[in-house]
Amino acid sequence: MTGALFDIAVIGGGINGAGVARDAAGRGLKVLLAEQSDLGSATSSASTKLIHGGLRYLEHYEFRLVRHALKEREQLWGIAPHIIWPLRFVLPHRKGLRPAWLLRLGLFLYDHLGGRKLLPGTKTLRLKSHPAGEPLRDVSAIGFEYSDCWVQDNRLVVLNARDAAMRGADIRVRTRCVAARREGGLWQLLLEDTQSGLKSEAAARALVNAAGPWTDKIASDVAGIGASGRVRLVQGSHIVVKKLYEHDRCYIFQNPDGRIFFAIPYEEDFTLIGTTDRDYKDAPEAVAASAEEVDYLLAAASSYFRTDLTEADVVWTYSGVRALFHDGAANAQETTRDYVLQLDRPGTQAPMLSVFGGKITTYRCLAEDVLDKLAAIFPDWNRQRGWTATQPLPGGAFPAGAADDLARAIHGEHPYLTVREARRLVRHYGLEAREILGKAQDRADLGRDFGGSMTEAEIAFLMEREFALTAADAVWRRTKSGLRMTSEEIGALDRYMQERRGAGETRRAAG
Repeated sequence: MTGALFDIAVIGGGINGAGVARDAAGRGLKVLLAEQSDLGSATSSASTKLIHGGLRYLEHYEFRLVRHALKEREQLWGIAPHIIWPLRFVLPHRKGLRPAWLLRLGLFLYDHLGGRKLLPGTKTLRLKSHPAGEPLRDVSAIGFEYSDCWVQDNRLVVLNARDAAMRGADIRVRTRCVAARREGGLWQLLLEDTQSGLKSEAAARALVNAAGPWTDKIASDVAGIGASGRVRLVQGSHIVVKKLYEHDRCYIFQNPDGRIFFAIPYEEDFTLIGTTDRDYKDAPEAVAASAEEVDYLLAAASSYFRTDLTEADVVWTYSGVRALFHDGAANAQETTRDYVLQLDRPGTQAPMLSVFGGKITTYRCLAEDVLDKLAAIFPDWNRQRGWTATQPLPGGAFPAGAADDLARAIHGEHPYLTVREARRLVRHYGLEAREILGKAQDRADLGRDFGGSMTEAEIAFLMEREFALTAADAVWRRTKSGLRMTSEEIGALDRYMQERRGAGETRRAAG
């Protein structure tokens, strides 16, 4: 094989792969990232959307993981204050489940393990007289309120990939690695465009296997090394229903089976409920919320809220497969969420590092650890570890906690927008909202309105700057505008994007 030579080739464009690409490119390495579908289209866009320590992991004695994640909350908020913001979570005490003293102890550790500086600490609530108790049935006498953060998960992936590209990385979406072999101290890669079928070649000094649910397959079928069975696939499903309450707090509830689930204000008009946690055996690309999981979440939520939820209340469902390291735990809930990095380098041959597990909260630390493990083969690179903790992601160069101030300023600059529309743009694009709006004086200047507040100006930005190729990329991953669009509107948008893309390819071919 021949082709361009890279220092690192990353297979997988989820949060781990995008994070590795960004860190490596920022340290001066030549990076290729190949993603078989859209950026963050699998596990990384099917999370509960939380930047959190993982309160329940304390029960499994994963103190290192929780401490690691808690320290990252405020770091990530600082570099992405447009897509990450703090939330207050209410944990009601329920008689017969975890005792109040155990909840207090867990929250004490949660407050003090991670060097919390900006986020407020835990409070005890008298739920029968507190607004957080109003939407609940059988209200407990007490509950506890603590802090974590929310994230637009797919946007975190895309912004890391964009930043990597701005630092020189070659980001290729809809590109599958179909073969990889060691030759002459390098990895020789055969890549295929999944839309056109065209093949290309590349070479790399190191290969990072960050393919998530497909990690075993890449190692065994594509690279021809390693035994399968190192990945434990665990399914997590969520449902979205119309807004169940008016205040802005989230809930973390205990179920009698020992599991917990969340209810979170979502996209202003909805409530997000999840997640499930069960082993998954089918093809990762076929994952979908099952009727059993939907019923489980509806029943669990109905046992806490005054509203009796039924399937008719479900506006949308989504499901993802977590690719955890198979540590031999008896059930999915007990399997570690910490990441495991395995380096394969026989003798002096080109290394392959495989990534197992991890949480969206710890992706930045994972990337640093990946590069530490590969440092020996890059003697001349920039070893400045930790730069990603302080350099803002695109659109995020403003103080943590100032997103609402920015939204008010943009609304003042563009008064034809509603306050909600200005806030949505800032919560997705931060300072780059101004680039989308440009010099527009009214709505007509933003071009065609596709529904769901998506305009031609925003679609152009997503296609030109954020690797979006289809309507699904735009309305279900980069944004959640699909919640407010009809299938006909989404179809019309998809046709527009294909026409726009085709016209762009024609112009490039013409010279």
